[in-house]
Amino acid sequence: MADDIPFEREDAAVPGRPEQLSPLIRRVLCDNPGPFTFKGTVTYIIGTGRVAIVDPGPDNAAHIAAVLEAVKGETVEAILVTHTHRDHSPATPAIKAATGAPVYAEGPHRAARALNLGETNALDASGDRDFVPDVALRDGEVVSGTGWTVEAVFTPGHTANHMAFALAEENTLLSGDHVMAWSTSIVAPPDGSMGDYMASLDKLRARSEDIFWPGHGGPVREPARFMRALAHHRKLREAAILRRIGLGDTSIPDIVTAIYEGLDPRLKGAAGLSVFAHLEDLVTKGLVLTDGAPTLSAAFRPA
Repeated sequence: MADDIPFEREDAAVPGRPEQLSPLIRRVLCDNPGPFTFKGTVTYIIGTGRVAIVDPGPDNAAHIAAVLEAVKGETVEAILVTHTHRDHSPATPAIKAATGAPVYAEGPHRAARALNLGETNALDASGDRDFVPDVALRDGEVVSGTGWTVEAVFTPGHTANHMAFALAEENTLLSGDHVMAWSTSIVAPPDGSMGDYMASLDKLRARSEDIFWPGHGGPVREPARFMRALAHHRKLREAAILRRIGLGDTSIPDIVTAIYEGLDPRLKGAAGLSVFAHLEDLVTKGLVLTDGAPTLSAAFRPA
């Protein structure tokens, strides 16, 4: 089903080597490749001489050293964090200690909703629970430095505290994990919310940035077209889930087996969480029923 999205998986970034992307944006790739991180987490540097660092990355000594080397001789005026998954924010304390820069983000890690009775958070270990920003940003607030101006764009869905950052001088958006050219974003309750994700996608579709730079992989060069495809893909996935429930599938594992053909075994758990996110949203809309609150182990039936 992902064939309906024009993915771009070619990216020439080399781990640890700073790369100039535009007059105001550089990136440093972390060497942490994987099924959820693609070739690794990207740390961005905005500005020249007096700069901002976006997403310091995981607690990886080599990456921290590479980022600090990339800004050697410059003044770091701000550290911006899109969200608090452990591949994006744990390097923040080390970067702050070395630069003295204040940290800006939406807030600490939190779930999109309270846990239901007997429910556990399957992604609990992926959250950076130690992260606390110096400045909590609200939607639309601006962080500015010497030669650069960044608007905070609140985009919950992938996580409850996800923010994108719009660079006014280049009409560019640093989209974190909300919109990526190489893959769809993981939306997994209770950390994430499909309803929030779709609303945030609509919010970004109403904006006019020319290019997105995501937290993994290369740029989204036609964001309006790409986001239309993302939204269409999610609607197709929702329709497929409704169809399987109408045919008698009641469990998430049964639905995953039916609608994810040729799935990488390493992604089976993530697929189940994605289906769960859709089902939770469908229950909220009254299109699917279950006894009690929707959970990973619940039985689902048509409304």
